[in-house]
Amino acid sequence: MVMDTIRAQRERLKGFLDEMLVTLGRSERRQWGDVYVRGLLATGGRKATASMAARVSDGNVQAMQQFIGQSPWPCNPLRKGLARRLVEALHPVAAWVVDDTGFPKKGPHSVGVARQYSGTLGKIGNCQVAVSLHYATDDAAVPLDFALYLPEEWLEEERRQKAGIPKDVTFQPKWALALVLIDRALAWEVPRGVIVADVGYGNTTEFRTGLAERKLLFAVGVQNTTAVWVDSGNLGDPSRGRRGRPRRKLLEVGAPMSVAEVSQSWPQERWQRVTWREGTKGPMTRRFAAARVLPSHSYQHGGPKEETLWLLAEWPEDEAAPTKFWLANLPGNTSLLSLVRLAKIRWWIEQGYQQLKDELGLDHYEGRSWQGWHHHVTMTMLAFGFLALESLYIKKNFWTALVSAEGAT
Repeated sequence: MVMDTIRAQRERLKGFLDEMLVTLGRSERRQWGDVYVRGLLATGGRKATASMAARVSDGNVQAMQQFIGQSPWPCNPLRKGLARRLVEALHPVAAWVVDDTGFPKKGPHSVGVARQYSGTLGKIGNCQVAVSLHYATDDAAVPLDFALYLPEEWLEEERRQKAGIPKDVTFQPKWALALVLIDRALAWEVPRGVIVADVGYGNTTEFRTGLAERKLLFAVGVQNTTAVWVDSGNLGDPSRGRRGRPRRKLLEVGAPMSVAEVSQSWPQERWQRVTWREGTKGPMTRRFAAARVLPSHSYQHGGPKEETLWLLAEWPEDEAAPTKFWLANLPGNTSLLSLVRLAKIRWWIEQGYQQLKDELGLDHYEGRSWQGWHHHVTMTMLAFGFLALESLYIKKNFWTALVSAEGAT
């Protein structure tokens, strides 16, 4: 029975890779793409090419290194095909989650490496940082795309040439890279979800207005100092000329307040205990409250004006004041439970990063080039995608003993 299961799993893997790798074109590229993914799935510990090649019967170190580092196959067609294949199995979508993760490095030569803050390390360290976009439902989450963040010093001509960074690649802050990934997913016609992101993205007004310009819904984290006006039902930009009761001019309502100050002014009866999911140690429950506000930054400092948004706040019962805050442009009749569910759906992504790194070696690539990094990440996404589909197929433990008997017959 065990051997029958392994054979069936291998057949599903072969069919999946045959379907996905067709975008690579040449037969030798498809061959080594297949070998590389099987190496990622079969190897424990660090995913060095030599150890991967040793674990699969048709492995070849030199050919696998050439496939990842030198072969000029494009990543985006493969990522597009993978995205479409996964969303067919996973929808309906709840959210598109924007995040970033660090790839710790020892030396200074890997493309994009610098001393910079990494949430993975929890501090400033020597690392690469990648921005990512994930497709999340209530039951699973899969990465749709990655973009390598390049500190400005990596765009100096000498370093650019050594790493093979394309000439059309320019410096972009992480929030702008996130919009690039979102635009690409829209072009791929991935079903739209509510954009969810942490403070590093949500606190940037240009990111929020960029989402609004794309007619995307969002629920994003913001700092406690974010300034807003409280919406009492007649607050807004008076220049917009809406019909009905005249809107009050912003100057008439006084100076804006921080979201921390606003949330602490809410009456106790507004705060409700909300359970948003079952955790490993029981229900995940906290106190939350929400109200309509108008962010003030763009009105005070110029730039695209924002509409009235939801302010969601979390107040743990063992804390003296609210601790976390989100702004969301969801409809005015959105329930508190829906706001909390979306704000908290990011937990999937941390779990996914851990599995991508610990199980599949997302951050193990030892080459230094732009192309090699993107190729390795794409193959890792492919391996993760297969495991996600397997979890749906077998309806049990997400991480299965895959290719555990590579030479079995």
